[in-house]
Amino acid sequence: MSKGFATKAVHDGYDCHSQGGGAASVPIYQSAAFDMVTADRGDALAAGEIQGFSYSRLANPTVKVLEDRLASLEGGKGAVAMASGMAAVSSALMCAAEGGGRLISPVDLYGTSVDAMKTFFPNFGIETDFVDDINDLDAVESLIQDNTRAIFAESVANPSTAIADIPGLADLAHRHGLALIIDNTVPTPYLLNPIDFGADIIVHSTTKGISGHGNALGGVIVDAGRFDWGNGRFPQMSQPELIISDERHGSMVSFLDAFGKMAFLHRVHTKYLHTFGAVMSPFTAYLQLTGLETLAQRVATEVKTATTLARHLLTIPQVEQVNYSGIPEGRHQGDADQQNRLASTLLPKGVGTILSFKVQGGYEQVKRIVDSVRLMSYMPNIGDCRTLIVDPARITHREVPEPYRLSAGVGDDLIRISVGLENPDDLIADLDQAFAAAYQGAL
Repeated sequence: MSKGFATKAVHDGYDCHSQGGGAASVPIYQSAAFDMVTADRGDALAAGEIQGFSYSRLANPTVKVLEDRLASLEGGKGAVAMASGMAAVSSALMCAAEGGGRLISPVDLYGTSVDAMKTFFPNFGIETDFVDDINDLDAVESLIQDNTRAIFAESVANPSTAIADIPGLADLAHRHGLALIIDNTVPTPYLLNPIDFGADIIVHSTTKGISGHGNALGGVIVDAGRFDWGNGRFPQMSQPELIISDERHGSMVSFLDAFGKMAFLHRVHTKYLHTFGAVMSPFTAYLQLTGLETLAQRVATEVKTATTLARHLLTIPQVEQVNYSGIPEGRHQGDADQQNRLASTLLPKGVGTILSFKVQGGYEQVKRIVDSVRLMSYMPNIGDCRTLIVDPARITHREVPEPYRLSAGVGDDLIRISVGLENPDDLIADLDQAFAAAYQGAL
């Protein structure tokens, strides 16, 4: 039976008739270890020959439901949940480029992602070539080298809301044997499934819209299950690995041998999650499953409010620019016609629940505005059911080098809002009084 998004968000990955003793909600399996029953079964579990549970750093029943549900919602073949969004981003990128590979990425990204690729990954032999406009496919192609492994981008950039040309990037990447890795945190699977447009690997900070209540950190990697990891660019996938081999019988296999087109996800799970240990807790998975059940309804409401708020900001004289790709007037990054086309073809239900805007007077006025709001909360999160406001240049993008920040439009005059579930009129009133206080009644 074919199921709609909202039905999948409530039901996929769990059957109360056969799992959890009939419990309506997914049970919290708060256990470090599980009975392996017999020696033969334990050996098969450890070798990855059968699916099951032995130790919660490797797999946990509550977490597994979340993984299966998110894979279903994204149209993937499998998923690995992790302790945070950055654990998911870092693990996905390092798994693709480990052993001296290169990445291609835009500067218009969440600050910690830029910092990781710019200053941290090089310590592990992974370099990144940055491009100002990820949709300039000629510029992206010019950066491809023999050891380039993947292109990475946000489907909707934070905080500019610029939309990535996923079909164009996928075609370019695949012509050169590269994987396309997309961070889909801002739109969530409700608004966009990048796999439908050619992406190979999806990452999310599930802390954000998927959880939706600001109460649990998490991340996930979803694999489309169709990329050829044996095309010669990914030697790590072809090297024999003891952890998945039968050394006693002289049988040594690689992740590519054992898992084929699912080699990437199994390597992430077995080498990165297993070894680095950034494991999502069962209670966190439960909280995120609870939030996920209302994802469609929450995001649909928040997108409408974000659109209303963006249009109101256009009427405020002290606002110099509104960045919200959900409306034509808010599309400033790259080619306007291209952004219009991408908005209509990739994101017909909306681009997401964040927007940003530039104000007159620079940082001093930004400080006055964020200090004057009463309903909005000054917090560095997005996707919460509460509306949040922040100054990205000083908070979420503080570690990004100034040339990259300015190229992405993140100056000291920028404010970002993550729109929640409050009444739109109340949010408008809060903004109006904050502007009035910041500009001494000049409105």
